[in-house]
Amino acid sequence: MAYELTEQKKIGLGLIGFGIVFTFLGVILFFDRGLLALGNIFCLTGVALLLGWRSTWNLFTNRENYKGSASFLLGLFFLFVRWPIVGIILEIYACIALFGGFWPSVKVFLYQIPIIGWIIQYPVLLLDRLWRGFG
Repeated sequence: MAYELTEQKKIGLGLIGFGIVFTFLGVILFFDRGLLALGNIFCLTGVALLLGWRSTWNLFTNRENYKGSASFLLGLFFLFVRWPIVGIILEIYACIALFGGFWPSVKVFLYQIPIIGWIIQYPVLLLDRLWRGFG
């Protein structure tokens, strides 16, 4: 199976989940620097465990991903020098730039979740029907 979940990948998914929760709490609590930094550390180690160390290194050092890597490191720098809003904006851009190729796979995965999949698919189907009606 291509999507076999080993123990290492399960731990990686858990760390990514903790990273998202800590980042969310950091934003909600008026851009708390400590929580945002913990969220970044958890997300980075979770991605490294999920993809593998070599694949993660290749993802960040690939020539096409230099913009995303540089903006992520610059966002981390701004977090540590107490400019969290600028840091978060740069990190959001970096996530879109670095992980933009994974969105189709994530979309297929989300469609398979019972309630979330229906919520996501319904607006898409509605917009498709409206587009065909006008076109």
